[in-house]
Amino acid sequence: MTSLDSSPPNVRSRDYAVLSQTIRQAGLLRRRYRYYTVKIALNVLVFAGGWVLFVQLGDSWWQLFVAAFFAVMFAQLAFIGHDAGHKQILRGRRTNDLLGYWHGGMVGLSYGWWMDQHTSHHANPNHEQDDPDIRIPALAFTESQGGAKRGFLRWLAKYQAFLFFPLLLLEGFSLHVSSVQTLRRPVLRARKVEIALLAGHFAAYLTAVFLVLSPLTAVVFILVHQCLWGVYMGCSFAPGHKGMPILARGHGLDFLRRQVLTSRNVRGGIWVDFVLGGLNYQIEHHLFPTMPRPNLRRAQPIVRNFCAQQGIEYAECGWPRTYGYVLQHLHAVGVPLRAGR
Repeated sequence: MTSLDSSPPNVRSRDYAVLSQTIRQAGLLRRRYRYYTVKIALNVLVFAGGWVLFVQLGDSWWQLFVAAFFAVMFAQLAFIGHDAGHKQILRGRRTNDLLGYWHGGMVGLSYGWWMDQHTSHHANPNHEQDDPDIRIPALAFTESQGGAKRGFLRWLAKYQAFLFFPLLLLEGFSLHVSSVQTLRRPVLRARKVEIALLAGHFAAYLTAVFLVLSPLTAVVFILVHQCLWGVYMGCSFAPGHKGMPILARGHGLDFLRRQVLTSRNVRGGIWVDFVLGGLNYQIEHHLFPTMPRPNLRRAQPIVRNFCAQQGIEYAECGWPRTYGYVLQHLHAVGVPLRAGR
């Protein structure tokens, strides 16, 4: 695990200003309209083509391969919603939000709920009290979190390293449930729009599945689709921070060090960029959230070299290894619980 001890004693917030100026001079914050136009158009066409294939196949167990395909497409559409939420695609907040609501509706997620969660995460990455991404009922990321759990949740925390991937099978359903629960909040932005989008999504999805497939095949199709989507989403977001240092109140780190020291990049080529939706450049993304996804690869050597010059530890590893770090951390947190403490 990365240590916070490598942070320089005299933290200077001007370091980020210097890095930011370098990034701007390199043109890496400019919008990539052509990239996103092609990306979104291809996603929609392929997604629509999947539904055409679904109808053509009819009531067949071959539909389980289509379910796996839709798991991939739901994740790819969600990645676009993520980029829109960070204003990576267009300049204005309103136009980006329109794209975000649309993509959220296509996969059955509340864009407003996700924005609230994700904004808090970016402001306080890996902060024990303030980061919603490490305040998950089924998991414990610190010994204090584990010690506070009771009953079945405490048992889960004991063996969470072994249960991590099986639990991800439920992540897709959890995202839907959280989205629907959020619609009860009257303060939710564009609440009526979200209600209409989510109601339309679930009505269209369930009608299509049960109209084309027999009841048993339909239920299995939904389970395969939603479970694989959950695994995909969890495996895409977990490597960025899980197993990295966790901060407490009064840590004293400036923005640059707070973002870099709590984040981890995943090495790989264009294929990894595609599969993880650019989240493999977690450090660069957290430092420059509005940077368009295709520019993150170009920004990486600039950020990495700058961190080396400032003596800031820059975490990066291969894709399989990052899950090893995640599981090691979860296993270590569960030690006191397994020892009966």
